[in-house]
Amino acid sequence: MEQLYHETNRIIQETHQCFQELNNPKVDSIFVENTISTKIATVNANCDRLDVLVFKVPVSQRSNAKMRVDQLKYDIRHLQSALQNWQQKKQKRETEIQDREQLLNRRFTSNADTTIDLDYSLQQHNSMNNAHRGIDEMLMTGQNVLGSLHSQRDTLKGAHKRILDIGNTLGLSNHTMKLIERRIHEDKYVLLGGMAVTTVIIVGIIYYFVL
Repeated sequence: MEQLYHETNRIIQETHQCFQELNNPKVDSIFVENTISTKIATVNANCDRLDVLVFKVPVSQRSNAKMRVDQLKYDIRHLQSALQNWQQKKQKRETEIQDREQLLNRRFTSNADTTIDLDYSLQQHNSMNNAHRGIDEMLMTGQNVLGSLHSQRDTLKGAHKRILDIGNTLGLSNHTMKLIERRIHEDKYVLLGGMAVTTVIIVGIIYYFVL
């Protein structure tokens, strides 16, 4: 498992370096974009394998191993979001260049009226595309937030287990253990509340922009 973990972490670092090359005009951005997509797919596959290998490590090390794998998943989700944002901005730039070229190449008649006949259906289509892209970005942000909350929940569970083990070892009093358990339950309610609020916000945004 250690070898696969370090290999996956190395691929993530290489992916970060590829993102720095995307803004270099001397580099083939399409090639770099495909390279990033391939590396992200490889990391996702490795994370699936690591999820299986976690249950094969000793019980005393399993919590720490699970936290390390969750951190890899968190990093790769951010890279996926960054790639999607870059692709959307690239598509927007290409659309703006095409529109500018069409406007410059437009031939005007000798008629005195040189007003450009705007295509309102095209404008509406572009507006809808922009709205959909904005919703996709918000959904991705919400997904990242939910993923982060999920990771924090797993971390709290692991911390709870370790505290119980330490308490059994050191002989903590029942009163102290009850206080710790009550704090864990309170953190759980905060987590659920945050997930609920995030879900309501996302649904509201979808309803506002789409419906």
